[in-house]
Amino acid sequence: MLSIMNKVIDRSELKDLITQLKKEGKKIVFTNGCFDIIHVGHVRYLSEAKQLGDILVIGLNSDSSVSRIKPGRPINSEGERAEVLAALYMVDYVALFDEDTPYELVKEIQPDILVKGADWDIKNIVGADIVKEVRTIPFVEGVSTTGIIKKIQGKQ
Repeated sequence: MLSIMNKVIDRSELKDLITQLKKEGKKIVFTNGCFDIIHVGHVRYLSEAKQLGDILVIGLNSDSSVSRIKPGRPINSEGERAEVLAALYMVDYVALFDEDTPYELVKEIQPDILVKGADWDIKNIVGADIVKEVRTIPFVEGVSTTGIIKKIQGKQ
């Protein structure tokens, strides 16, 4: 098993690594997100995603990417978010991306399966035009980072 920080990998290294893993016959599963405050919904989602293949790769929005798409966020820095994700048993690799979407990262690594939450319509999932298979995973009702933040602020 890889140590936590060895799971956080530079994009350039990730491409070569994925190429090698595919040559070894490994099925690569990719998902992405901000993963700002990890909660049970994230854990269940990532656990289900891992079951779809051999290697689970997380594309993690950088701090600047998160701040562009979610005003007032992130709560936790990209380094902290990457380390927490890497500590999860089901996560094999974490790679940061600075763009608003992971399209270029998906194009670079060409995963076998692209996974998103069930709130996404498959035809609108970024990278769906690149991969062989796209899957959605249901959410845990009533659990979200936004909800947790509101609860902490006493707004819920």
